Amino acid sequence: MTPELTALTLAALLQVLQFTAYSVTANRQVGSKAALGPRDTPTQLTGNAGRLQRAMNNHFEGLILFTIACTVIALSNQSTPYTAACAWTYFAARILYVPAYALGLSPWRSLIWLVGLLATLLMLLAALT
Repeated sequence: MTPELTALTLAALLQVLQFTAYSVTANRQVGSKAALGPRDTPTQLTGNAGRLQRAMNNHFEGLILFTIACTVIALSNQSTPYTAACAWTYFAARILYVPAYALGLSPWRSLIWLVGLLATLLMLLAALT
């Protein structure tokens, strides 16, 4: 497996951890009856539960582009130390992003997000060269 695909796999596992953290905090906030119900009425999560939900959703968005970048690199056999470093940078940024978002660390959360986006962009550009 290429380093990029390894980083992608770990990023997917990170998403599972984020979903678990969000689910636990959301269930504590709204209770199991609301969590298990039909959710016909949207529940607005606040505080840590809301921030963890938004961080998880943000990672879903970033993971789409990162998956494309890793797939293109792997399928075109263009894995290099540079693209591997980009992939690991993305993964590290996503690990740092979760607590930065959960703790409301502004502007660090946005800067960490930007690092992950730039790493993905650089991988995509590397695939075109």
